[in-house]
Amino acid sequence: MDENPAASDWAAERGKKWRAQLPGMEPMLSPVDAPLIEALQLDAPYRVADIACGGGGTTLAILRQAPAGSSVHGFDISPDLVELAQSRIDDDAIAFTLADVATARPPGAPYDRLVSRFGIMFFGDPQAAFSNLASWLGPRGRFAFAVWGPAADNPWMTSLREAVEAVVDLPPPDPDAPGPFRYAGGEKLRTLLEAAGFGAFEVRDWFGALSHGGGLPAAAAADFALHSFSIAEPLVDAGDDAFAEAHRLLTARFAEHEQDGAVRMNARVHIVTGAQV
Repeated sequence: MDENPAASDWAAERGKKWRAQLPGMEPMLSPVDAPLIEALQLDAPYRVADIACGGGGTTLAILRQAPAGSSVHGFDISPDLVELAQSRIDDDAIAFTLADVATARPPGAPYDRLVSRFGIMFFGDPQAAFSNLASWLGPRGRFAFAVWGPAADNPWMTSLREAVEAVVDLPPPDPDAPGPFRYAGGEKLRTLLEAAGFGAFEVRDWFGALSHGGGLPAAAAADFALHSFSIAEPLVDAGDDAFAEAHRLLTARFAEHEQDGAVRMNARVHIVTGAQV
């Protein structure tokens, strides 16, 4: 198993796993939607493309907050996630399409806004992907991308790695490989976006608490985390005893952050904005 899933992994088994865990994943990550949508500056009816939209939760939230006359189009590489997202459509102003945005051309005219919540960190060739996405954004168009800040500021994830690493050997994190902390700090992403033709950059940080699985107690939150994130996949080959030990260790860590029956842990997110130049 690879702890750094690339886009091709999301098109196959990774997408299936994410869909299975979506009932807990969407409420866990939903606090990031508000600052991300605010950064889009939806001050008029716009055509918005949601890049790597997953099951469509953020796409739906954007349409709810966008001015009347707006349209939102979600794109994802996972057939399973797109199928689920399409089942949630209840408005002609929203659509979901199966596409690899790293290479696909925009359907129709370029968009006024591009947005992605934790979806741009998994491109196999990020420079080529961002150069392609530049063609998706029209003149004076704006983008807003959410990416994870430094691992040290995201104990919701580092605690999971520490529990797994105590049971099985893990390779050192590769900061350049596809993965959640690929653009921690923001400078690497800024360099790629500038080379692709974007400009007017700004990075603002969102700090908040995430509820594992949307509000689970320690033992259930540990089970959710171990079944949801790729860092725990080496446990599959290690056997039931290894999984049980990692679950015990993670439950103990999560119990330190349980309040009112729910595990809440700090997170730091970079909201990266810019424009077509």
